Amino acid sequence: MRSLDLGCGTVIRNPYFADELYGVDVVDLSKENIKVADLAIEPIPFEDNFFDYVTAYDFLEHVPRTIYFNNKRIHPFINVMSEIHRVLKPGGIFKAQTPAFPHGQAFQDPTHVNIISTNTLMYFVGGFDDIASEYGFQGKFKYLDQYWNHEHPSHLMWEISAIKENV
Repeated sequence: MRSLDLGCGTVIRNPYFADELYGVDVVDLSKENIKVADLAIEPIPFEDNFFDYVTAYDFLEHVPRTIYFNNKRIHPFINVMSEIHRVLKPGGIFKAQTPAFPHGQAFQDPTHVNIISTNTLMYFVGGFDDIASEYGFQGKFKYLDQYWNHEHPSHLMWEISAIKENV
């Protein structure tokens, strides 16, 4: 089983006890299993259907919702969610932790440019399919769980599973 941790820093998290661990970070950490990519403007540097799990701890709030890149408006957060779907195997699980509204931790760090709420998840699990696809989301996830982390009460946890057909 393979797991990818986005925005991993120097420590790759492995909540599912996968055998093979990989990471992606914007900083070059010169580690063999951690690739460098700015996911606001670059794809996840792995092939399709490669991972059983993808995790993102304290990462999503740093991904802009909208930017202009090469004279074009893009939606990096939507693109990251599409990329997560792309690299997950059918049924693969995405787990995220992020400070969320209405807690102050969601706003206080000046690098937090993407404010998450309990309704954000709905754009990717069927609640607002039409809107998400209009923004360019490619994929679909099944809702597994969403809850406030008891160890970090300002942090919302997501668990969703990649729905894929004809793979």
